[in-house]
Amino acid sequence: MYNPSHFEETRIDVMHELMRQYPLATIIASTAAGLVADHIPLQVVLTDEKKGKLIGHVARANPLWQIDPEAELLIVFQGAQCYISPNWYASKPSSGGKVVPTWNYAVVHVRGKLKALHEAHEILPILNALTQRHESSQAHPWSVNDAPPDYIEKLLSAIVGFEIDITHMQGKWKVSQNRLEQDRTSTSAALMQLGDTNARVMAKLIPD
Repeated sequence: MYNPSHFEETRIDVMHELMRQYPLATIIASTAAGLVADHIPLQVVLTDEKKGKLIGHVARANPLWQIDPEAELLIVFQGAQCYISPNWYASKPSSGGKVVPTWNYAVVHVRGKLKALHEAHEILPILNALTQRHESSQAHPWSVNDAPPDYIEKLLSAIVGFEIDITHMQGKWKVSQNRLEQDRTSTSAALMQLGDTNARVMAKLIPD
């Protein structure tokens, strides 16, 4: 990923937080059939290794889990993103119109190798962790234990769990850092006025 130094994010905790907030990742693999991409919700788990690991699961019919365990995967987490209009720049009048549109975004690229997990006692903790994470905002959170045991047992045989030890992380926060302070302020204000959640998140990412 092209990543100029003024957009580079190196703080692991900040990258982990984006991965938690936007868990639907794109897993890209190079296979004998060419490049393939799968969109899988993942959860970052802290380990003794500072970068941590990712856990998830796929249908047993999905060939992703059959990839060479030594093959390196690229996993992309896409955070907030917004079109930025040059009309929002406070410096536009004094610049003689020398402003152009751009696109702001925050992303994390992760690399690692996939380890497939087939046993029920290995997969069930992954299901529980993902369920607890995403049900936590519900008034009455659903639990895996709410479903009949024989139903869960049948489902477990139809999926494969996996974990990916993170070997490399690269963060890119393209959030108007290269603009004048007055442009950052005016852009943030314009995004807040749009009213949608994604724009408000981006507005808060723009530095003062």
